[in-house]
Amino acid sequence: QVQLVESGGGLAQPGGSLRLSCAASGRINSINDMAWYRQAPGKERELVASIPSGRSANYIDSSVKGRFTISRDNAKMTLYLQMNSLKPEDTAVYYCVIDALVVGSTRYLDYWGQGTQVTVSS
Repeated sequence: QVQLVESGGGLAQPGGSLRLSCAASGRINSINDMAWYRQAPGKERELVASIPSGRSANYIDSSVKGRFTISRDNAKMTLYLQMNSLKPEDTAVYYCVIDALVVGSTRYLDYWGQGTQVTVSS
């Protein structure tokens, strides 16, 4: 019912930039919070940034604060993550997740993307 297509990952040099996108489609009535997680090899998945549907403040993890910016385009049902000043420790698989209400349902549920690899290396 919900498809999330992530793009924008790849190889970047330290200090470089990448922009991730996550486009949602399907029988979606509305989207509440949207977020990016990442999982590095041998580590647990961690929350990088989240953005609410309302006027609440975005959350940015301290490890990426000042370097990453999260944004969303509600009309396009698309989530973005602008990543600047990349570091080798940013290397991970990045996942988007949305809290969405689908047609015919009365509950918001989390839907996950398939993940996109980000590698930061010289």
